[in-house]
Amino acid sequence: MTDVRTHAGSCHCGAVAFEVEMSLDGLIECNCSHCHRKGFVLGFVSPDAFRLTAEGPETEYRFGSHKIGHRFCQTCGVQAYARGEGPDGRPMVAVNVRTLTDIEPFSWTATRVDGASF
Repeated sequence: MTDVRTHAGSCHCGAVAFEVEMSLDGLIECNCSHCHRKGFVLGFVSPDAFRLTAEGPETEYRFGSHKIGHRFCQTCGVQAYARGEGPDGRPMVAVNVRTLTDIEPFSWTATRVDGASF
């Protein structure tokens, strides 16, 4: 059984902050050109499990199939989350676990995924 908790997260400067209800099980580390360069570790949740608590200035970046809107803070440049659709077409939020402020770094385990081959 997974331990779903409410976690707090933010970009580096705090202009973009959020709460997310998620488990730290099932995290992925992807080797696609985007995730690899940014060092993301991602957890995926439904949109109703994600709430912005500070909506600072953000910019969106889309690439590849353009199905995922990668959101990042215009002030510090950190990408805390992305919105898009999962492989099944349902809406999802991808949370960059490295931006969670209430967990110890490296207290999680992620599975490596060959996203470069998708």
